[in-house]
Amino acid sequence: MTTVNLSRADFEQTILDNEIVLVDFWASWCGPCRMFAPIYEKAAAAHDDIVFGKVDTEAEQALAAAARITSIPTLMAFKKGSLVFSQPGALPAQALEQVIAAVRDLDIEKARADAADEQGARSA
Repeated sequence: MTTVNLSRADFEQTILDNEIVLVDFWASWCGPCRMFAPIYEKAAAAHDDIVFGKVDTEAEQALAAAARITSIPTLMAFKKGSLVFSQPGALPAQALEQVIAAVRDLDIEKARADAADEQGARSA
């Protein structure tokens, strides 16, 4: 699968409608973004069961602000609608593959339950 351009109009629905979604926040003037792009494209071609989205932070400034993007490139990973990874900086191919494997292996139901338990403990 190739990467898909995401906008404010389709970002949330894409996250909710797909099991795993990776999102690269980038800009055309960003050198590290240009270095990361072919690595990200290659991973997209190798993992056709994952949606690889791209958000141009210049064209989608409101979306980037809503996602609290302060540095680009920033990679976010979502599983079953939940943000499970967010990190600025261009990743080498091996590190991107490790992120993909970790997201695949993550038991999101357990992670959600653990987060709810932790939130409850903080509230008590």
